Amino acid sequence: MFDDGTPIYRQIADQIKAEIMNGSLEPGGKVMSTNQYAAFYQINPATAQKAFRELVDEGVLYKQRGVGMFVAEDARERLAADFRERFFERVLAPLVQEARQAGITLTDIIDYLEAQEGARK
Repeated sequence: MFDDGTPIYRQIADQIKAEIMNGSLEPGGKVMSTNQYAAFYQINPATAQKAFRELVDEGVLYKQRGVGMFVAEDARERLAADFRERFFERVLAPLVQEARQAGITLTDIIDYLEAQEGARK
């Protein structure tokens, strides 16, 4: 499951986020404890705890004392908004800048995208 390029705690957090986005983990659903994660993936419990703490800080998970960790009701919406923001910054902003340099107008881009969408239907 884990690769060498990204810290393990980040991979755990990303996996939980992916499970929320694909519906495997639903709002209000209980997630494995840090000790369960650590045992299942044979990692240090502190590593799992760091991932969970990050998700709690982001508002994706919440902790019920003595009960466990749960998916926040608005977790999917938060993650989708974060994805959109990162998509615009990482993909569209450089695209717009490059298009400007090439003399491609916003209308040209929209026309192209609409044609691609029409071709998919």
